[in-house]
Amino acid sequence: MSTNPPTRSVLISDDERGGWSSDRPRREGAPPRPANVAVRCRVLKPTDRLRYSPGSLVVIVSGSPAERDRFAARLIEDRASLLSLDKVRGLLKGRVPDDEIAQRAQQLLDATVAKRLGAGDTVVIPADGVQAAERERYVRLAVASKRPRHLIFIDAAKGQVADEDHATVNELRRALDAGELGAEGFQTALRLGGGAVSEVKAILFRPPPRDDE
Repeated sequence: MSTNPPTRSVLISDDERGGWSSDRPRREGAPPRPANVAVRCRVLKPTDRLRYSPGSLVVIVSGSPAERDRFAARLIEDRASLLSLDKVRGLLKGRVPDDEIAQRAQQLLDATVAKRLGAGDTVVIPADGVQAAERERYVRLAVASKRPRHLIFIDAAKGQVADEDHATVNELRRALDAGELGAEGFQTALRLGGGAVSEVKAILFRPPPRDDE
């Protein structure tokens, strides 16, 4: 008659239990982990009228600053909702020392974004660059105010993108098409390239019309 070998128990300490997941206890003195902002992201199809809920955060990203700014200037009617580092830097020019403008501009922009989102106002940001770290700071402000988050990627021609940004732009394009920008906290993402950019005629921040209207 065979018997099973005795089982062996392994004691897992509190520090090890849960691996690297969010339930793992934080070591004393370590900074708190950033909250997980990941959501399910819906990839939108280009259309001539883009509609978002009032009070949304919309981040416009492009490897071409000129294409990004033209798109925003043409389609964002509420100028108060259009916020950018370039705009804030211009306001601070001559008012603060030049070596403080970059830091003060980011602080002022963050405060303005947080205030508008907290009040339920729409915020549209033409991102200063193509790095995810810049987008993250605005997404987290929107999450804190429980506001919707959306990304529009203007996919400019290769010759309009700086050499040092090619790899980042290629990865952003791939991640967007794969629906992976939910990891950054965006609930929808839209890629516009070529003629699709000029075919957008309006960006609306209002609820969809009722069926009986």
